[in-house]
Amino acid sequence: MRNYITNFLDETREVILTVEPEEIARALKILQATYERDGRIYIFGNGGSLALATHFVSDLNKTVFSQDLNRSIKKFQALRVPSNESELTAWANDIGYDMVFAGPLQNYLSDNDCVVAISSSGNSTNIIKAVEVAKLRHIPVIGLSGFDGGKLALLADAKIVVKTEKGRYDFVESIHSVILHLITSYFQDYFNHLAVKNSGK
Repeated sequence: MRNYITNFLDETREVILTVEPEEIARALKILQATYERDGRIYIFGNGGSLALATHFVSDLNKTVFSQDLNRSIKKFQALRVPSNESELTAWANDIGYDMVFAGPLQNYLSDNDCVVAISSSGNSTNIIKAVEVAKLRHIPVIGLSGFDGGKLALLADAKIVVKTEKGRYDFVESIHSVILHLITSYFQDYFNHLAVKNSGK
């Protein structure tokens, strides 16, 4: 049992080092630029990636500003796509599951927005269709994928890839979670620094 645990942790350390810090930095710049131009951040994924997307929406909207929730300051505007299960099943039933993200995005997107697409394989048809909608509108795309990156890594402006052998969803989803928490932590520190700086004026 101990060997199993040790091996898993060792493999996790090796895999997390495959992530390119420059791509995370590119994602941070996209999110900050979207915030500065009052844009919205649309986030989506399937299965475990949907859980990560939902958690990340909460972290961007609330956790980042934990020190300033009672102050009237501009905050992130992050939204999960689609926003509820009724909308998801309506698109899936009436049009097709491959349009559950792209359909709503066609209605929501404006020029100041950005998109965060999460897909372990990087090849889920509904993810790629949604990203293609964003690209046609010249909306910046942050892509989190795994394995070899898939089509998502080819299309995204920030290509965050957890490189593993195909099928290792455990590593990919775990490390995606770490990266999303890194982004949350970065912006917590960033806005806390601004608050301190502005209070000294």
